[in-house]
Amino acid sequence: MAALQYLRDKAGVFVAGLIGLSLFIFVVSDFFGGGRSQRIRQRKYYEIGAVNGEKIMYQDYEQRIQSLQEIYKLSGTSTFDESMIENIREQMWQQLIREKILDRKYEDLGIGVSSEELDELVFGANPHPVVTQLFTDRQTGIFNRSYLVNFLKSTETDETAKKYWLFFEDEIVNDRLNTKFNNLVGSGLYVTTKQAEFENGLISKSVDFSFMSRNYNTLPDSAITITSKDINEFYEKHRESYKRSAQRDIEYVTFDITPSEDDFRQAEEWIKRLVEEFRNTSEPAQFINTTSDTRHNGFYYPLSELPENLRDFVQKENRTEVAGPWLDDGSYKIARLIDAGDRPDSVHARHILISPSQVRTLNQARAIADSLMKLIRSGKPFADLARDNSDDQGSANLGGDLGWFREGQMVVPFNNACFTARRGEIKTVETTFGVHVIEIMDLSPKRRKYEVGIIERKVVPSSLTTQKIYAEASRFASMNSTYEKFNQTIAAEKLNKRIATSVTPQQKTLPGLTQPRYLIMSLFQAEPGKIILDANQQAVFEISDKYVVAFCTRAVEEGPAPLKEVESDIRFALLKEKKAEKIGSELLQQVKSGKSLAEIAALSGSTVQEASGINFNSYMIQGAGVEPALVAAASVAQQGKISGPVTGNNGVYLIEVNNVVASGENDLKILGERLKMTYRMRGMYEAYEALRKASDIVDKRYKFY
Repeated sequence: MAALQYLRDKAGVFVAGLIGLSLFIFVVSDFFGGGRSQRIRQRKYYEIGAVNGEKIMYQDYEQRIQSLQEIYKLSGTSTFDESMIENIREQMWQQLIREKILDRKYEDLGIGVSSEELDELVFGANPHPVVTQLFTDRQTGIFNRSYLVNFLKSTETDETAKKYWLFFEDEIVNDRLNTKFNNLVGSGLYVTTKQAEFENGLISKSVDFSFMSRNYNTLPDSAITITSKDINEFYEKHRESYKRSAQRDIEYVTFDITPSEDDFRQAEEWIKRLVEEFRNTSEPAQFINTTSDTRHNGFYYPLSELPENLRDFVQKENRTEVAGPWLDDGSYKIARLIDAGDRPDSVHARHILISPSQVRTLNQARAIADSLMKLIRSGKPFADLARDNSDDQGSANLGGDLGWFREGQMVVPFNNACFTARRGEIKTVETTFGVHVIEIMDLSPKRRKYEVGIIERKVVPSSLTTQKIYAEASRFASMNSTYEKFNQTIAAEKLNKRIATSVTPQQKTLPGLTQPRYLIMSLFQAEPGKIILDANQQAVFEISDKYVVAFCTRAVEEGPAPLKEVESDIRFALLKEKKAEKIGSELLQQVKSGKSLAEIAALSGSTVQEASGINFNSYMIQGAGVEPALVAAASVAQQGKISGPVTGNNGVYLIEVNNVVASGENDLKILGERLKMTYRMRGMYEAYEALRKASDIVDKRYKFY
């Protein structure tokens, strides 16, 4: 087990670098019965996605998540916030998609990793980076092969260690397969001499040119005719451009779960009963921690940072008097002065942290701290000892220096050790992080500060209050089960109806609601115009501190949008396209008639502008903005001749190159190698992206997450 503990210490952060954090288990009630048709229905329900027709089942996906969660627990990760959970869900999904696409491609191409190759990646002269990362000695920075051998021996008898190692082994194999695939793709990419010559022609010169433009809005829309045939043809040609994800519109009312007058009265009576006991206790901090809704932090504050209603109270420095109760931000509070003293506002200190670990007990940490104290008192430089011994890597490189910090920034034992010490004093203190050797380097001027203990009773809705509000929401849902009645009652009772449009399956927010994910999941199981029900066929959703009754008012399924919904967008695109044709035709006639660029610009109500130092890699042109077509045309246009028309983003352009500046010839061989390197770097990413784009991927995770 010692080998596994060692690897846990090494891999805790490394696992996060490989894949990310795991997630909590989400359990779905099995509300399907027996029978073949019901089993089919059940299987259909649990399908959360597909890749090229290969189904992805919720149970399989969740099992992989659970397995990874176990790996993280073994690595020391025990808690996951919502952001971490969301990240791991997305990351694991992308990994699963990648595997399903590439595993088939590996098989088609004959790519694999043999057992002999895997042994070489683990035990060979150049182990895989995963192996070297895990088994490098932290003190020396050198790969320790004996650590590896001892750990692998432990997997023969320790199932946990075996599971741990198999996870990393899979990562090694997957990375090796991916490297072979990328190398294969890269080997198939090359650059011809003609490509190198063409690229050289683009980058070996820059141009100075004059240009004029005629904006699209100079031609009225009425001058353009768009037929139904035009619209239909454009739609069929660009159908894929109008693909959209599934969307829903939702309307809802909320019933706030707030405390009643009786809840406030009960909270006030509760705290009043504590006043005498709080006054008489000899352990006020302990009493607070066992009775209050919030813990006592133990920090001292100057008068200016205390609540205004307590300032006169604390200045009396009466340690047995109790102030309150008073109502503050939804809580009843009483207060007692625990201590007062002259303390600095801030301290400049440095420290050496000795932390207990898998290989060091707390008593051993204390012994090391005692030894360091003796060395410091004998004249050894504190900074050198901190750099060599401190487990706080953030300050160790600075000689243990923590800089200046105010009271309340550090944990209480460390805080009090520093703010009660003298300048130059060296002392030890224990915190949850371990044993600290502290030197006080400087102190700000002292002033009177107070440690105030506050007992707080938050006023929350009682069970009876919650039941009454739920009954009100339930009555509303049952009496207004149709959309028409829903709106009639809202109008009659002057309720506040909220509306959210174009809600997507993966969306996490709705206006006025905190964490409404379950409501959104249920929304996508509802029919348009129907009240939204949960998995238990209930219409009232409890979301944080509200009950919600909602209707689905519109449903859009995934796929190309119907023509009638994008017709206005198509008309706009066609207007631009046809205006470009018409303006371009007019400009071309003027060019053929022999007019100069300045004359054409004058006839168009425009002016001639100048651009200089433009080559094929230029991003924008002053006076025109981002116009890739204009950059490309100018880069290859003939000098001294009007070129165009060029259809741009904002209008149609004519150009005349005035000067071509050569920047010197490039070595075609070196240029070709550079291009090849660029292609191969792009291939490492774009090959997979091309396979992904060509794949039929269905994502219905919104049913469960």
